[in-house]
Amino acid sequence: MSGTPVQRALGGHAAIGLLVSALLYLIALSGSIIVIHDRWQRWEQPDIVETATLSPAAVQTAMQAAMIRDRGKPPTTHLYVRMPTEDLPRGVVTTDHGASYVDGAGDIVGREAHNWTEFLIGLHEYLHLPATWGLIAVGALGVALAALVITGVLAHPRIVRDAFRLRMRQDPQIARADWHNRIGVWTLPFVLAVALTGAFIGLGSIGTSVLARAYTGGKLEAIYAPVFGQEPTPNPAKATLPDVATALAALHTRVPHAVPTYVIVHEPGTAGQHVQIIAEHPRRLIYGETYAFDARGGWRGPIGLADGAIGQQVAASAYNLHFGNYAGLPVEIAYMLFGLGLCVVTATGTSLWLRKRQRRGLGGTRLTACWSVVIWGSPLLIVALVWLRAIAGPDAPLATVFWVVLAGSLAVAAARPSWFPDRALRTILAAALIVTAGIHLLLFRTAPAPVLVIDVIVLGSSLGALMLGRRKTA
Repeated sequence: MSGTPVQRALGGHAAIGLLVSALLYLIALSGSIIVIHDRWQRWEQPDIVETATLSPAAVQTAMQAAMIRDRGKPPTTHLYVRMPTEDLPRGVVTTDHGASYVDGAGDIVGREAHNWTEFLIGLHEYLHLPATWGLIAVGALGVALAALVITGVLAHPRIVRDAFRLRMRQDPQIARADWHNRIGVWTLPFVLAVALTGAFIGLGSIGTSVLARAYTGGKLEAIYAPVFGQEPTPNPAKATLPDVATALAALHTRVPHAVPTYVIVHEPGTAGQHVQIIAEHPRRLIYGETYAFDARGGWRGPIGLADGAIGQQVAASAYNLHFGNYAGLPVEIAYMLFGLGLCVVTATGTSLWLRKRQRRGLGGTRLTACWSVVIWGSPLLIVALVWLRAIAGPDAPLATVFWVVLAGSLAVAAARPSWFPDRALRTILAAALIVTAGIHLLLFRTAPAPVLVIDVIVLGSSLGALMLGRRKTA
């Protein structure tokens, strides 16, 4: 703890960064990609019949079709109908036994099998750990990221004066430090917002568990009820399916500006069943308001996420603020760019420390090779998993393959660092992106335009990066 406040802040910044840098990079990388997860889902399965809307009658048909599909299986506890959106113009009906796409009439037209997209979501939200432990781990990383932001600001007293100072033609170490500091400054509000909301979402499970044990005998539903609504008492007696069409019509009549996104049937086919409709409110940061209905479609009212207690509104706003699911494509693009900026800050931070060790004669060749595997090998693995999914099908164990290959690559890099030159990994990654996007564009050239746009953007940016990387001064 000796030294000036700036030196102590810099030491703390470096220590925290080294502790979490690899996992934080994976979180930032996957988060940057899944900002447009609906578009990636469409890209992953481009040959599915699409529809712009689902009528109330079509939603009723979709529910009935899903229950017929699940005959002979254990009763499902929840049934979801996802309404088509601009990003994903496809209806989806989901039960405990799987999800299927439905057409405009509500008939099932194919299996929802976007496991590559789900792999990325699981990597970002849970690090593929069991749900509770994964949320805790990712929430803790959010706290660490917030600490990095604070210590980074304290360690640079001239942060405002140097905000636009970029010495690209100086010593590579100085240029790398300037990139790290400048991008860190430019993305600071975004990173702080994402870090705090991520910590809130991830570590919230700890708080609710503690409260449940202290006050409700371990019943989590009682803790969540003041925010997300109370669950009625189940009644397993058999009953006809609920009238979701009437519920949707009632919502349109009572709240015409609300845009339904999900229809949820709790305990379908039982006497205790009830219906909830989640609907977006234009120009609001909340992910939506939840409206409750009985089995006959009778109105029970909203939960209060839109105009209830301030705590409810804050809780409902954290998700969109973290994932960028508001204000459309421009905000999504901004979130992706800021997220990639965080990837650069994370990568250059550890690279600076490694180069400093080497200049002091402390070695670090093995660590540098391992870091190259993390920075360039992990996105290369993500691209390789696209091919594995295409060849092995939607049931391929993508998460297992990713972590096994990444761990094996790190072990080999530590033993044979010369096998993983940084420049070669970058070139292979760019080439893999070009080949993948090019073949996808060729195979699905008749797909909807938004699908092809993704291929074109990946092709163009990868070609540009490859050409830039061939320059000696890059």
